[in-house]
Amino acid sequence: MADAAAGGAPRPLRAAFAQEAHPVLEYIVRRLLSSLLILFLVSIIVFLFLHMIPGDPARMVAGPEASLQDVLAVRRQLGLDHPLYLQFWLFLTHALQGNFGTSFRTGATVSSEIAQHIVPTLELTLCSLAWAVLLGTVIGVVAAVYHSRWPDQLSMSGAVLGISAPEMWIGLMAIAVFSVRLGWFPVGGTVGLQGIILPSFTLGLGVCAITARFTRTSLVDVLNEDFIRTAYAKGLGTGRVVMRHGLRNALLPVITMTGLQLGFLLGGSVIVETVFSWPGIGQLLVASVGIRDYPVIQALMLVFSLEFLVINLVVDVLYAIVDPRIHLQSKD
Repeated sequence: MADAAAGGAPRPLRAAFAQEAHPVLEYIVRRLLSSLLILFLVSIIVFLFLHMIPGDPARMVAGPEASLQDVLAVRRQLGLDHPLYLQFWLFLTHALQGNFGTSFRTGATVSSEIAQHIVPTLELTLCSLAWAVLLGTVIGVVAAVYHSRWPDQLSMSGAVLGISAPEMWIGLMAIAVFSVRLGWFPVGGTVGLQGIILPSFTLGLGVCAITARFTRTSLVDVLNEDFIRTAYAKGLGTGRVVMRHGLRNALLPVITMTGLQLGFLLGGSVIVETVFSWPGIGQLLVASVGIRDYPVIQALMLVFSLEFLVINLVVDVLYAIVDPRIHLQSKD
């Protein structure tokens, strides 16, 4: 009583909350520790892979007409004259302090380069994911309700086409039709509502198709369950049964797929950003690979890896929230 009168929660309530929160926190800490190990392994693989690629960054920075002395001076300036193990150690220790070095190409800090380009990428990715998941879910629901009838066959045929078509081909066709022939949208390189439509369509079409197929398959299975037939027997309408009872239980695989697709969109926007000259991190990566800009490439690979790890962690936690039967402490 004294504890409750002091303004605190009763001890049984606090104990119950602690009992529920402890496995979640333990799971998150365990995943974060494993993520550090994964990032360390990724940094090693990327570092070794970059130094196996033919081409001398010092020669590219100095220029084709530079003398051997100039190239050697650039190598010393960039720190490329050190042994590989020392270069990796310097990169790792500086990265742990939030310092990824300076870009060979621009001379600016890598952090500022990424910060400048990541906002357009996030705008493009989130816009693509939002309309793709919303439209794909609607298409999947319609296909499930009209299972084995013409709306189902038509929507699933379109989904197969959307999954199969390469992003580069979709982007080039969209530019040829809607930009060059009709003149409705700019060819590319424009940040804004009008400039984001074609890149967003190109990037999100595959996600829309995958979402439609996942939603349709999951909802068809749920609609054949006994509790759905019970809901119909109680006199509930089709719309209420599908949306309130069916779709909620069919969302679990869709949530997982959405999280994974967000990671793929963030990491796979390289082609779309190149086709539309979108000033995001995908275009930054292509420009950096062209001149072997090691600091930028290494930092971007770590950023992409960290995105996947964080997204997977969030998806797992959301999965357990949506379905209380799933226990995080039992997951790897």
